[in-house]
Amino acid sequence: MATSAYAAHQKRPYVRLLSCGCPGLSTVVPGDVERRVRMDANTKVDARAETSETGSPTASRGARTEGPTWDLAPGDDSGAAIVVMIGRQIKVWREAKGLRAGELGRLIGYGEDIVRKVERGARIPRPEFLDKVDEALGANGLISAMKPDVLKARYPKKPQSLSKLEGQAVEFSMYTIFCLHGLLQTEDYARAIMRTFRPLYQPKELERYVAIRVGRQRVLRRLPAPEFSFVMEEWALRRPVGGREVMARQLEHLLEVGDMPNVEIQVMPTAHAQHPGLSGSVSLLKFPDGSAAGRSEDLNGGMPTTELKVLRSLELRYGIIRSQAFTPAASRDFIQDLLAAT
Repeated sequence: MATSAYAAHQKRPYVRLLSCGCPGLSTVVPGDVERRVRMDANTKVDARAETSETGSPTASRGARTEGPTWDLAPGDDSGAAIVVMIGRQIKVWREAKGLRAGELGRLIGYGEDIVRKVERGARIPRPEFLDKVDEALGANGLISAMKPDVLKARYPKKPQSLSKLEGQAVEFSMYTIFCLHGLLQTEDYARAIMRTFRPLYQPKELERYVAIRVGRQRVLRRLPAPEFSFVMEEWALRRPVGGREVMARQLEHLLEVGDMPNVEIQVMPTAHAQHPGLSGSVSLLKFPDGSAAGRSEDLNGGMPTTELKVLRSLELRYGIIRSQAFTPAASRDFIQDLLAAT
């Protein structure tokens, strides 16, 4: 039995740090800026593999975070229509001034290719791009006035899967119940989990999604480094997923990741009979612009959301969970004890 960490935990007073899950979250979602996190149930991959406890095998495909434009979200027809409208307006203003696309590009400091992509609706222009175009074309604020429309196209109301947004997030807050989060799984552990899916994956299909899941973990070492907070249930650590050797390596991996300066791993002891996580796992992502997205199985039908009321509930829930779990140091001791007994 791993008792040393539990004994230390019993002596530690509970402090409800309600904001520790995702600081400032209650003010990070402006009314006109919401982030879309839509789960695609039309394919076998998303319907069976995108789970909050295990992490999705879907590759992270966040939009670019540098340059004058953003990528369009795949399948977002309403956002695409907005971008096309904005591009047409810019082209009308440019042609009215007798300028070619390359000439406008030189005036605002961007290449002709960028200007043409924006004008045909292939890329979402950033607000600063619109400001420069407005000034160059003497639009007297009429082009800059389209910035709210740009943000609506960039952050539509219905979300995409959270895993596709991991590459953009700067803060991660994750509580899982039955399995370890996908960002913490070893290749063998992930393979063992995916072998439980029904109907079964074909061998090549299985290996493909194992590789994608493990590949998502690059975000742990991204620079500048995001902040990660993971809380997991004790029983998820005690279940020998894949056998004793696989689980032993998984525990070693948790210790290695937990040593990273930007990662905190905590264990919720089974002896703690009641806490706000019993109703479902919690996932919260926070982004550089201050916006956020999150999900839990029992809120919003289990769908990811950017709705402020739901995010506040998730922040409150995660803050209490985190405060009632073992500290990161006690959790490390606990995992080391389990590893020694494996």
